[in-house]
Amino acid sequence: QVHLVESGGALAQAGGSLRLSCAASGRTFSDYAVGWFRQAPGKEREFVAAISRNGGYTSYAESVKDLFTVSRDNAKMAVYLQMNSLKPEDTAVYYCAANFLEVTSLPESYDYWGQGTQVTVSS
Repeated sequence: QVHLVESGGALAQAGGSLRLSCAASGRTFSDYAVGWFRQAPGKEREFVAAISRNGGYTSYAESVKDLFTVSRDNAKMAVYLQMNSLKPEDTAVYYCAANFLEVTSLPESYDYWGQGTQVTVSS
């Protein structure tokens, strides 16, 4: 069992930056790949980014590539999402999720989910 808690969501202006954190507890965190997803009102949950167990491989949605950066610190049992050049369309609830397999953009592949943190970007 892995328990995930996101934090760092806030109201930001377009062009600004935010850093989201995902704190984990429970089983060996380094055994899990971690993904970030987001869900805007009235829309389906979508993949944002993911990072492999040791942090050596990352994957991004095209819409955030070169703007967002995912990283992890296994000693601190945490994963981060640095979001730069924010746009109003980045407004959503952001979730982190863990899966025992490898990096994937498929939400159904993830076993554990956090409760989400709200990011709102004003124009």
